[in-house]
Amino acid sequence: MKTNGSIGSGNSDSNKGLGLFRATGIYVGAILGSGVLVLPAIAAREAGPASLLAWALLLVFCIPVAFSFAEMSRQQPDAGGIAHFVKRAFGRRASVVAGYLFYFSIPFGAPATAVIGGNYIAHAVGGGRETAVLAAAVILLAAFASNAVGIRMSSRIQLALMVLLVGLLALAVALAVPHAKAENFQPFAPHGYWAVGGAASLLFFCFAGWEAVLHLAGEFRNPGRDLRRATWLTLMVVGTVYIGVVAVSVAVLGPQLPGTAVPVAELLERGLGSLAAPLTAVAAAVLTFGPINTFVAGASRLGAALASDGVLPPPLARGAGRGQVPAGSLAVLAVLTLLSFAAAITGLTDMQFQIGAASACFTAVTAFGLAAGIRLLRPHSAAWHGVIVAAAVMVAVLLFSGWALAAPLLLAAAAVAVGRRFGRGGEQTEPAPEAAHAVPAVQPPAAVHP
Repeated sequence: MKTNGSIGSGNSDSNKGLGLFRATGIYVGAILGSGVLVLPAIAAREAGPASLLAWALLLVFCIPVAFSFAEMSRQQPDAGGIAHFVKRAFGRRASVVAGYLFYFSIPFGAPATAVIGGNYIAHAVGGGRETAVLAAAVILLAAFASNAVGIRMSSRIQLALMVLLVGLLALAVALAVPHAKAENFQPFAPHGYWAVGGAASLLFFCFAGWEAVLHLAGEFRNPGRDLRRATWLTLMVVGTVYIGVVAVSVAVLGPQLPGTAVPVAELLERGLGSLAAPLTAVAAAVLTFGPINTFVAGASRLGAALASDGVLPPPLARGAGRGQVPAGSLAVLAVLTLLSFAAAITGLTDMQFQIGAASACFTAVTAFGLAAGIRLLRPHSAAWHGVIVAAAVMVAVLLFSGWALAAPLLLAAAAVAVGRRFGRGGEQTEPAPEAAHAVPAVQPPAAVHP
């Protein structure tokens, strides 16, 4: 995978990169997504109040995942993200598989995310299916339009929206707490504790996103410093919001939670009555736009990097430089996403299918990245031990994906076929793991001019 810039001293362009707070806004936007609007109810149907354990375990699991990815990106920021690190660790063909899994998962995940937000908005304003479809379409188009004007403007928009979002969710929790009942936690595990594993495989949709930001690390003003700080801030914000919303949902809605399609809306309605509708609509729009915006930003840059490496059509490589708009890759993603959205609204697929396929792909990509971390990070360091534990957990979560495993398997088969076709000229020599361990922290990469 080709890097976006040379490793060396900073330059005047580095001052135009993303600072800590805008970087944190992108991180939070990638992780804190629309899944929290519906997945508390879906997980409760799967495991009852014990689904809280799945949320908590995944949050703890995110710590080594987030910091191992941050450490690898801090050492060598690259638009290829996980695919770039997989190439360094295992070679070109493996990196093609990782790249395809992430790039082509976006057409699954983005429409599902938009439909979730659209349904919430329709519920809030009293509209029907047409309102939900229209709202979902507007959110999708807004995310692609935001990325078309460039990452600088997109990051400003996202930071403002994330501040608004966290405030709205905190308000929902605070207003609902007086209605909480301890008996709503009984029985705690009506389907047994084994069901917590099934809930965790679905909930990974809410925790995917660390890999998306890797593709944007080269846009950070000071990745060596800000990646770690942004990671800590994001973990604190996401952990507080997820555990707060889910715990209060169980405590307030109790047996009604598995049967509701709009748990956060019901929390707001308990405290605000009719005033909850506009706030619910705003929260749904922001929660939906944030992750789509970040994932499209990361995937479009990955597509340009894959095209530069010869495993996607060459026109997609346009705009691969730092600060540029990867117009060709972005356009392909937009077409595929809108086709998938059309399939969803016409009934050819459903939301659970798209969430399951996207979650399985993101889980597989994360597992790839963690496996690369075992080879690339310094042996016996804290990050190295953490990534081993995280990789084992990730494989276990992947095995709970069931039928959804078909999506990453088919994409992997396509990537292998493409890798064989384009890899006959021989792979480039990869650095030995020992050399990779010695890669120092770098200054922001220099700009690349077409």
